[in-house]
Amino acid sequence: MKEVVIASSPIDAGISCWDLISGAEQLRYRSCTSPPHGLLCLGRRFLVSSQLRDPSSSSSSGSILYWSWNKPQPEVKSFPAEPISPLVSNTDGTYIIGGGSSGNIYLWEVASGRLLKKWNAHYRAVTCLVLSDDESLLISGAEDGFVRVWSLLMMFDDIGNTMATHLYEHNFSEHTLRVTDIVSGYGGCNAIIISSSEDRTCKVWSLSKGKLLRTIDFPSIIDAIALDPGEHVFYAGGRDGKIYIASLTGDSNSTSKYGMHIVGALSDHSKAVTCLALSVDGVKLVSGFEDGTIWIWNTTSKKMIRVLKHAKGPVSNVLVVSRSPQVQSSVITQASISRRHASSLPPPLDKYMNSSDENVDLKPVNALQAPHSETLDAFYCSYHVMKNQIKELQQEGSSAASELELERLRVESNRSLQVAQQWKKMYDDLHLFSVNELVEGGQTGVSYETSA
Repeated sequence: MKEVVIASSPIDAGISCWDLISGAEQLRYRSCTSPPHGLLCLGRRFLVSSQLRDPSSSSSSGSILYWSWNKPQPEVKSFPAEPISPLVSNTDGTYIIGGGSSGNIYLWEVASGRLLKKWNAHYRAVTCLVLSDDESLLISGAEDGFVRVWSLLMMFDDIGNTMATHLYEHNFSEHTLRVTDIVSGYGGCNAIIISSSEDRTCKVWSLSKGKLLRTIDFPSIIDAIALDPGEHVFYAGGRDGKIYIASLTGDSNSTSKYGMHIVGALSDHSKAVTCLALSVDGVKLVSGFEDGTIWIWNTTSKKMIRVLKHAKGPVSNVLVVSRSPQVQSSVITQASISRRHASSLPPPLDKYMNSSDENVDLKPVNALQAPHSETLDAFYCSYHVMKNQIKELQQEGSSAASELELERLRVESNRSLQVAQQWKKMYDDLHLFSVNELVEGGQTGVSYETSA
């Protein structure tokens, strides 16, 4: 697997892609005006970006675009109900989550394009979204200064949500100004998260305890953060052009010229740092700047090793994505078969929720794989998508090949249904166990209330 650097800009400069090691440009994708946190790689199959043509306008002027890896022009265009800025997706590319300018959060199923969930998450525009490493929790930050944690499982528990006083798991309100970035560590619900804000602080939170662990004050506003894989330090990109190195260990280093817990800095650029990303091993740090340049650093030697040029305007997003050369070659070969390529494209995302979705069974199953993506991880879709694909095969004819494929799909569908039923039984057993524990605890006088 090789790693590539992907960058975008809020002006119409497209998306650039370079090899992380050699710096060779791979391909430039056209027609992209991506806001901060509005670029992602969807299941290693597509590049996805939210678009804000007129950031000062409150009208529904935004869109979400898909690019295939080997196609320079966008191939799928969606038009949500309101402008979307931050985007995040799970590793397999099953769903996309977007944050709206009104404070709403939207969750779409990729394979069908259906809007599965929409909820009011913040009082003002959502600025950043990130998933926990086990992808069970969604963490959101917004212009209202709040950082909120959402359980994706509980978001679909309509009965529980009706009884709850609020939908979020945690509400961190210590920031006094707009939240600019969030990163999550390892450990799922036991991980730490770090948030940055225009109040010139970065705050470290405990997901398991639901409380603030540490506040680090910086000399400048921090717009981007990146967490070292070992979680000993994190990097904070400031509007003063410096990339600060902050310690997460017990060492406070009160003698540092930058401030408490800040153990050093990588850069003294003349322009603001706008975005940061780390390689998988944490050895290379990629930083985007306001002047359109991208600097790559060796975090061990703390030396800058390469400069890339993206555009005249600021760099709004940088990603480091692992790609297989064999997969890339296969994609290019299969792209010549237009019919197969078209069938592998996901549909546009729905603008509104369908009222009939409340009665649709959402059993997770393995989706059909495009011919060129056999070496990729399987992604998932809902059961009704599988049924639609079976109907399409039936309509194409009764050839031997179609019959074999239809039988294979039936077997996979039945297997997936069995797995879904097993998960449902496990959930029911866990729910019954929890209820029994609460009842028995109440009878023995044990208090389950969390101390303030």
